[in-house]
This record gives sequence, structure tokens and C-alpha cells, in this order.
Amino acid sequence: MGTLFRSQEMALCQFFLQSEAAYCCTAELGEIGAAQFRDLNKDINAFQRKFVNEIRRCDDMERILRFLEKECQKEKVPVLRLGENPMAPMPRELVDLESTLEKLEREIKEVNVNFEALKRSNLELLEMKYVLKKAQQTFELDGMAVLNPESKSDTELLGTGHDATQVHRGVHISFLAGTIPLIKVEAFERLIWRISRGTVLLRTSNIEFPLEDPATGDEILKATFFAFFQGDTLRVKIRKVCEAFRATIYPVPDSPAEIREMSIQVMTRLEDLKTLIGHTQQHRHMVLLASAKNLDLWEIKVQKIEAVYALMNCFNIDTTQRCFIGEAWVPHQDMEAIRLGLLRGSEKAECSVPSFITPIKTAETPPTYHKTNKFTSGFQAIVDAYGVSTYREVNPAPFTVITFPFLFAVMFGDAGHGFIMACLAGLLLWKEKAIMAKRDKGEIATTIFGGRYIIFLMGLFSIYTGLIYNDIFSKSFNIFGSRWYPRTSIYNLTMEADKLAGATFQLDPTPNALLGSDYRYEGRYSIGGPYPFGLDPAWAMSSNKINFINSYKMKMSVIFGVFHMAFGIVLSCFNHTYFKRRVNIICEFIPQMIFLMCMFGYLVILIFYKWTKFDASTSGCSPSLLIGLINMFLMKNEPNPKNQDGTECHMFKFYNSQESLEKALVVVAVLCFPWMLLSKPLYQRWRQGRVAYSTVRAAGSDTESVESGQSRSPTSVPDEGGHGDGHNEGFADVMIYQGIHTIEFCLGIISNTASYLRLWALSLAHSQLSEVLWNMALRKGFMMNNIGGAIVLFTIFAWWACATFGILICMEGMSAFLHALRLHWVEFQNKFYQGTGHAFEPFDFKKTHSTARLDQD
Repeated sequence: MGTLFRSQEMALCQFFLQSEAAYCCTAELGEIGAAQFRDLNKDINAFQRKFVNEIRRCDDMERILRFLEKECQKEKVPVLRLGENPMAPMPRELVDLESTLEKLEREIKEVNVNFEALKRSNLELLEMKYVLKKAQQTFELDGMAVLNPESKSDTELLGTGHDATQVHRGVHISFLAGTIPLIKVEAFERLIWRISRGTVLLRTSNIEFPLEDPATGDEILKATFFAFFQGDTLRVKIRKVCEAFRATIYPVPDSPAEIREMSIQVMTRLEDLKTLIGHTQQHRHMVLLASAKNLDLWEIKVQKIEAVYALMNCFNIDTTQRCFIGEAWVPHQDMEAIRLGLLRGSEKAECSVPSFITPIKTAETPPTYHKTNKFTSGFQAIVDAYGVSTYREVNPAPFTVITFPFLFAVMFGDAGHGFIMACLAGLLLWKEKAIMAKRDKGEIATTIFGGRYIIFLMGLFSIYTGLIYNDIFSKSFNIFGSRWYPRTSIYNLTMEADKLAGATFQLDPTPNALLGSDYRYEGRYSIGGPYPFGLDPAWAMSSNKINFINSYKMKMSVIFGVFHMAFGIVLSCFNHTYFKRRVNIICEFIPQMIFLMCMFGYLVILIFYKWTKFDASTSGCSPSLLIGLINMFLMKNEPNPKNQDGTECHMFKFYNSQESLEKALVVVAVLCFPWMLLSKPLYQRWRQGRVAYSTVRAAGSDTESVESGQSRSPTSVPDEGGHGDGHNEGFADVMIYQGIHTIEFCLGIISNTASYLRLWALSLAHSQLSEVLWNMALRKGFMMNNIGGAIVLFTIFAWWACATFGILICMEGMSAFLHALRLHWVEFQNKFYQGTGHAFEPFDFKKTHSTARLDQD
């Protein structure tokens, strides 16, 4: 609690690192993670600093590591992440690591080039296989396979290689065959028809199986085509169209025997190529598998090396070029650990001259550092989201650990919903290590996982408040036995059946000499007195349930709000005492507390007094707190009426001398306004004048000295009770500042107290919405007393469970979370919390590694 109550004390220190041990000492500081360094070379361009070449080499190695990781993902090779934290390697190891990575990159790229070439050859052979198969089918079916033996000379004249020529009845017919992407077939056919004006016979056929693109690995669909034409002009045009559509033309023989022979050759080559591809892929897989074992380790080492050199670029170098000088903010309690780290670094570098650290004085405001763990980090994040606390001011986080989930549970109070929330958070806690090992969890999942302890406490507190409200999935449990025993029931009534339907009966808790009371101080398990824990379950069946619970929750909200705000004002006194602003205690803390207690503290006392003073027999004469509060501020006096038996009915007055006390409280509250507004500015003006008089008196009788002393006097006034800006302000500035804060506080007390009524409003909305879902869904299933009711109930339960989780737990939980956040940020923290500091960001390898992972993801 001591380290969380205030931020840790910080000191600005100078580091003197010997050039031989600078790298090792900096690496040790990164392992400790307790120093926030300042850049002493802000005026120097990043490309002109000393270690820019080393950083470029590290960037190049990170590029190679990203390349290797990408290749492992493509090959589906798992990267081994053991969670190890190796020490930063020595500078001489950088060369070995760089050569190893470059060798792996060259080897993987060569294998990739060869593998892509083999796959491209395989694709061409597969396409050739389908073209030959389709050519054989086309020629045999259309009767074109019968060629005139005398036409051989004509065939040679028409061309060889990719063209085949057929002579039939003195007519020379040529054709081109190949493959084209399936999505381009329609446009290809249309353009061929246009350029030939219908003189080209084009036949296409889809390839049955998808092929693999050798460059991307994606599946592609293709089709074979055969274009029959006459003349060289059309051949040239068709070739140009094929080039435009990225179609591939393959040589096809002009006889079935040659087609069959070429098909056998293609099949043989495919089998050999398949074996070669398998061996190449196996070799590539083995190389990547060996790399994946060390990939995470190499990544951490490279990131540490780069972080060390990046920090060393922020150091100054003395004129002798033998010492690096750096400045950093360091927590006082980590000074010894840093000195030991510098000693270890010097020993590791085998440097005879030790490096050392020395504190220096400064007027700068240190950064704010709260040491947290995995439990308190989520609550500290809630506070820091409003604003990082000013250096050494009271930290609301340790109190938020209890108040935040409690106020959430007051609005969310349902034991069933809280149990589900606690179970889900408990699952995250159970699988904590496995989830933390995953890298790409997603932004929303990371946020939820980071607040797992908050969600768990919110669930536990919701179970508690749900039991207090006796609300479990909108139903009440009769655990200890209800204290209500109705004397009137349907068995002893003489009303007609039609009049009995829908009739309501009022239970009378007042004792009766003849009939007794409907309320008894006896229950199950020999437990006497009122219902032991929470609300009596009989209220769940009453028609005035909402009226009773509303009154209870509304008063409870006001009580919690007043205590919460009063606690915030008390914490402001701790700030004033620590920073030695004694005038703020007298001019701000005391009048603020009196103002709050005179107005709403008195209201809380009346609430408890009403609960204890009036019972069931005198409830008809119980006063209205709202009307009483209005009459108090209006100073309106209304006499109490008389009962029929002549006794006094306390409708307006609770006790004797109430009118005098309330007038005194109003007067005191009104006097607190000028107290807060004027006392501090007048005190500071008096103090400035006193210091100025002392300066003038000490300066002597010389007029110039007097005038110069008066001109210097405002700058010599101590800043006691100031606003933390480090200098004194004029009377007008202080008066304006104090006026704004006084008006804000006085009006805020009223609005903030009303704002706490959201505890009642959201609790009512949650319970009513839960009851509506029950009546709309499960209740109808339970009302069917047959086999169909079981089927309907089974179906409706799924809808009710989804609606309960999605609406009541997720959406209503988010609403209650945001309202609890507002109550802490606005109503609680503005009483004492400035939040104008800046966070402590130490040089830490752990944060460097996690940030680099987020950037990669």
C-alpha cells in the first residue's frame, strides 16, 4: 500500500560510463528496467549520430527475421517460443549473428527460386498434358486425324514447332493450341471472332482440376483452346491476342501417334519433376524447421542490441572520447540495483575503470512511477486513463480496487449474472499463462484479458449485492425462511370465485391484540429476528415491490455518494499535508468538508434516523426527506399535524429544535462560500505585503533600493498554498482561480450527489429488464404442463440464455462499467486528484520486446 499510495521518489542522475564498458553497462540497465533516460543529443540528426551504422545493421537483421518468420508461416512450421529471456549479446557476437542470418536468407531465397522454377515447369507440363489430351479427343471425334500423306510438304511450308497444319481437299488448315485463364475465355472468344470476322474456328474446354500458381501458391482455373484458321495473317493476329490475354501456346503434333508419344514423354517428365519437387520441398522444410527453433531467440537478441545502441546515441561523449555521459530519472529504491548493474557491466567488459552514477539537483518535475503487478495494473490503468497523477500526490488506485467493483455491483446486482461473470474471468485467470504466450490476441481480446482481475472482482461483488437484493436471475430465494405469514388466504375467504380472481391482500406488519401480526420474528433453523441476510423473499411477490425497493436503493445511493465524496475530500487533506500547503487545509479542506456535511451529511443522518425512529405502526406519520430538505434550504417552518387520537404526527419535524439546527446548518454552509472564495487570496496578498515590507526595511533608507526591493519582492514570496505552478501569481489571478474552483465545488457537490442516483437507476433498470426476459421467455415454457412444454422450454431456454448473456451481462455490464468509471473520474477524483503528471517510461528490455511484437502484429 505504501508504494501505491504515492508515486515513488525519483532523482535525476548522471551516468558516467567508460567507453569500453558502455555497451555492457547499458545492457545491464535494460535488464533492470529502472531508469528513464533523456536524449542529450536532440539537436543532432538521427542519421548523424555515432551508432547509426549499428542500428542499420540491426534493422537489416530484423528484416531477415521477418522474412524467415513469414516463410515459416507459409510452410506452416511452428515457431518455437519458450519464453526465454537471453542476455544482450556482446558486440562481437553481432557479426556472427549477422552472417548466420544472411546465410540463411540466401539459402532460403535460392531454394525458393529453384522451387518456383520447378513448380513453373510442373505447371507447364500439366497444361501440356491437358492440351495433348484434349487434342487427341478433338481430332478423333471430328475425323480430322486422317491426314493426307501427300500433304507433308504443305505442312512443312506452313511452319513447324508450335503450328500444325492439315491439308484437306487442297485447303491448308492451321491451328494453334494452348491454355488461357478461365475468367478470360469469353473476352478471348469475342476478340478472336472480331479480328477474323468469323473465319476462325475456336474451341475451348475447361480444365477439370484447379492448378497452382507457382509464384503465389493460389489456385487458378484455366481452359484449353484450339484455334483453326487459314493463312499466316490470321496466325500473327491470333498470336498477338494470346500475348495480350497472357495465354500460353504449346506445340501439338499433327498425328495421333506423335500425340500419344509426346503424352508419354510428358507423363515421364511429370513423375521425375514431382520427385524433384518433393526433395526440394523437404530440404526447404528442414531448413525452416531448424531456423524456427532459434527464431524467437534471435529476435530478442537483435531487439536488445538495437535498443542498446539507440540509447547510446542519446549519450554525450566527453572531450577525451573515453567516457559516455547520460542523464536519467531513477527511483530512489532502485539506486543500489543500478549501481550493482553498472558494476556487473564493467566486470563483463573487463574494464579496469568502473562506471558510476551520481544524483544531480534539478527544478524539473520528475515523472510519476507506480510499481504495480498483474493484479493492480488494471486498476492503475483506469486511473491513468483519466490522467497520470502529479508527482507524489495521492494515488486513487488502491482505493479503486475496492470502490470500483463495489459501485459496479450496486448497479449490476444480480447473483446469477455475477456468478457467470466471475466464472468467465476465472477461466481467464486459469488459462493466464497460455493466453499470455499467444502473440496476436487482437485489440479487444487484449483489453479484456488485461482487465481479468477487474472483471473477476466485479463478478464477486455482484454476487454479494445480488444476495443483498435477493435477486438471482430476477428470482428470489427463500433461504432462511420468510418472516411474512399471511393470516388471510384463499382458504378462509367467503368471496365469490369471480371476485376472488386477481384480488390482492395487504399484509399488516403491525401487531394486533386479537389477530396477531402478518410479520413474525421467527424463521428456519431457529434463527430469530428479521430476515438474516438481504431482502425478505416475500417482497418479490408483492405489488408494491418497486416502491419499496426504489425507496431503499435511492437512499442507499445517496449514502454511498456522500461517503465517497467525503473520502475524496479527506484524501485532499493528505495532499495538502504532504506538500506542506497548510493554508489549503484551513482555506479549502475545512470549509469544503463543513459545506458537504451541513448539506448532505445531515441528509444521511436523517436517513439513518428515519430508519431507526419509525416502524410499521408509525410509518403513516413518517416525514418526507425530500420535502424536509427543501424546507430546510427555504427556511420554511410547517407545524406537524395531529392524529385522530390527538397525538402528534411527525410529517415535517423529526425532533425538537430541528428548525433551529437546520437554520444554523444553512447559515454555516452559506458562510463556507466566502470562506473558500476570499480567505486564500487575502492570505497570500497579506503574505506578499509582509515579505515586501521586510525587504524594504532590510534595504535601508535609499529610495532606489526601496523601489528595487519592491519590484523584486513578489518574486521572493514562497509558494505556500499555491497552485503547484512553481511561481507566484498576482492577486487578480489568484482571485479568479479561486473563484472558479469555489463555484465548481459548491455546484459540483449538489450535482455530484444527484449523479450518484445512477446507482439506483441502473440497478432498477437491470432488475426490471431481467424480469422482463424471464416473463417473456422461461415463464411461458413453465406454464405448459405437457410434453410439448418440455420441447418449448428447451427451445426458449436457448433464446433466454443468449439474451441474458448478450444483453444483461455484456451490454448492461458495459453500461454499469462506464457509469462506475464516471463516478470515480468526476465525482470522486476531482475532489483531490490533479492528474497533470507524466508517466515514468524506463529503458526496459521487456517493454521493448513487447512493443516490437505489437508493431509486427
